[in-house]
Amino acid sequence: MALHLLRHSPSARVVLIEKSGVPGCGVAYGTDDPAHLLNTRVSNMSAFADDPADFLDWLRARVDPSACPFSFVSRGFYGRYLTEKMAGAQGGDRLSCLTAEALRVIPQAQGVSVHLADGSVLSADLAVLATGHSLPDADPGGALTLPWGSDPLPDRDADVLIVGTGLTMVDQVMTLLDSNHRGRIEAISRRGLLPQPHVDAAPEAIGADELPLGQPVSVLMHWLRYRVALTQAQGGDWQSVVDGLRPHVQSLWQSMDEAARARFLRHACAWWEVHRHRLPPPSAERLKSAIGEGRLSLRRASFLGAERTSRNAVLARLRPTGAGAGAEEYRLFHHVFDCRGVRRDPDRHSVPVIRNLIAEGLASLDPLRLGIVVDARARVLRPDGTALSGVFAIGPVSRSAFWEITAIPDIRVQVAGLAKSEEFSV
Repeated sequence: MALHLLRHSPSARVVLIEKSGVPGCGVAYGTDDPAHLLNTRVSNMSAFADDPADFLDWLRARVDPSACPFSFVSRGFYGRYLTEKMAGAQGGDRLSCLTAEALRVIPQAQGVSVHLADGSVLSADLAVLATGHSLPDADPGGALTLPWGSDPLPDRDADVLIVGTGLTMVDQVMTLLDSNHRGRIEAISRRGLLPQPHVDAAPEAIGADELPLGQPVSVLMHWLRYRVALTQAQGGDWQSVVDGLRPHVQSLWQSMDEAARARFLRHACAWWEVHRHRLPPPSAERLKSAIGEGRLSLRRASFLGAERTSRNAVLARLRPTGAGAGAEEYRLFHHVFDCRGVRRDPDRHSVPVIRNLIAEGLASLDPLRLGIVVDARARVLRPDGTALSGVFAIGPVSRSAFWEITAIPDIRVQVAGLAKSEEFSV
């Protein structure tokens, strides 16, 4: 957002507040594990949709002169790319980066005030909430371990349970494999679905007039299956249909009422996500090998909780999928990793500035608890539906309005449009 503001608003002065002190990395790109790969090809990861080769050019100049536009590189490289872009934009009087944490954003008669954790207050004409995914705090009981830790397990023979079978689980398995972990690794989820691997398939051209907008979820899924079957009958691949649908996903989401959205989340979301958010081929091959060698097992079960019984043991409570309410299992592991992904309850796991907006009645959670309520222009809405003057939200925190707004190809379009909008034209 900062980079786009500097490009499209020639007189704008931008203050970027980042608690970690490293702008651009966040959870996804702050990893230093080279096995944590982008799940999108290099060719689709430029920060600027109108300059699609920008990231590829950076890779070739900074990392590998032979970098391929269709490859999947380490996420840490992308963090470096964004950080260097920010560093290149600093030095003048238009951009400053503060190592600080914003606690409150309060509309004023003119502009907004931003209250920081150190007690200082900043004034601005506009504020943009770009807080990323809601992530859980560390488990106070010590039973659950959060993913993306850089330290290997002290005992390589330890038995490990991973809760979740999505992309976060894949990251954790890659880290364990690279540390020569020898113990048992078991991953569970209610459906036991794994992300599908990418293949080389060009997106199919799907026109907006072909979409079943406003129809029940069952109609949408029937249409999607029919379109896939038609493509496959012509020698194509289902991934072409999914990727061709991507530019229309936000329109489909916005055409649904609350009941239809809830039905999609309950019945179809897990299936959509493993086909939409796919695995880089190198990660898929390593995962397949780990399963084939017996180093990793997958199981369909619900996670009901865990408690630490001693320094080296965690008792996990599970229920096999399809079993009755009383069919609970108690299993001992050395470590339980919470890899249930990034769709968390924003009321419990959001950063302080989001929680305080809600607590002070300046914003509200959407009924499905995906994020705070915003309108189609990314303006934060008060509980009464009116816009909170001068406050916008982008990326995952705006998911309730846009659904597919967690990946760079979608976010870069959102922020470019916002930077060019009337509110930001100064």
